Amino acid sequence: MSGKEMVLMFLAAACFAVGGIFMKLSAGVSRPLPILAFLALFLLGALLQAFAMRRADLGVVYIAVLGLEAALALVFSIALFHEGLSFARILAVLLILVGVALLRVA
Repeated sequence: MSGKEMVLMFLAAACFAVGGIFMKLSAGVSRPLPILAFLALFLLGALLQAFAMRRADLGVVYIAVLGLEAALALVFSIALFHEGLSFARILAVLLILVGVALLRVA
């Protein structure tokens, strides 16, 4: 997997994670501007992920984007919404990131 695919995967994951912030801010899909923001970010994330899949394996790219998105979402949830951080959550994110790293070398 090239550096370009890795950058596209990270950007896709970032779009999905930031889209999740706007999804939360949409208050159950009841506020128009956050709805438009999360839909646009999810669409952009899907496009970036599709570009990353051009020359890379579907399973690797898909799981890597989901794993990176999960890690970013946890960071954003703590930083922006002051949600709790426990040892179990840290361990879960570390396991996800190790899994993503193993996919890259497999």
